[in-house]
Amino acid sequence: MNFFEWLTTKRKTLATMSVAELRAQEMLLENERNRMQAKMTKLAREKQKLVGQGAQERTPELRRTFAQQYDLLHTEQMMLARHLNIRTKESLTVSRLRMLRETAQMSRGRAGGALIRPGDLATIERLIENDRIDTAMYQERLDEILRAGLEADESTAVVSPAARELLKIWDDMDAGLIKDTDAAFDEAERRVREQERAAE
Repeated sequence: MNFFEWLTTKRKTLATMSVAELRAQEMLLENERNRMQAKMTKLAREKQKLVGQGAQERTPELRRTFAQQYDLLHTEQMMLARHLNIRTKESLTVSRLRMLRETAQMSRGRAGGALIRPGDLATIERLIENDRIDTAMYQERLDEILRAGLEADESTAVVSPAARELLKIWDDMDAGLIKDTDAAFDEAERRVREQERAAE
C-alpha cells in the first residue's frame, strides 16, 4: 500500500492525526528519503567508475558491456529519482499538516478536526504522482490548497445568533454608523433581548 492509499483508507488518516503521530510519520518518510539519497549517491559513484573503466578499456566487447551496465545503472537512478521526488512531496505534506496542527493547538487549545478537505485529497494525489511537478512547485500548490481549506473552515465556522449580531455591530462601527463602544454594547444587548423574545 502506497502513501496515498494509506492516507485515504486507514481508519485514522493523516488529516486527523495528532502532532505526535504526524511527527512519527514524518520521521518514517525522512528515513526512507535518506536511504534513497544514499542509494542515489552510490549509483552515481558506480556510474563514474564505469566511465573510467570504459575509458581505459580498448576491447570493443568489454566497452559495450560497460556501456550496458552504465545504462542499467542510469535507468535505476532515474526510477529512484522519481520515487525520491514522490517521497519528498509526501514528507512535505506531512510536515505541513504537523505545523498546521501545532498552530491550531496553540491558537485554539484543542487538537482540531481534519486538516484537509475531502475534495482536496484527489488534487494532492495527482500533484504527488505527477513527475513534472517538482518539490518547489508542489510546495507552492500544497500551501495554496491548505490555505484555502483553512479559509473555508473559518468562513463556515458555526456562529451563534448573538455573536452574529455582534459581528454586524462591529461592521456598523467600521462604517461609522455606531460611534462608540458604549453605544455598541447597548445595541448588542438590545438585539440579543429581541432575539430571546422572538424565540419564546
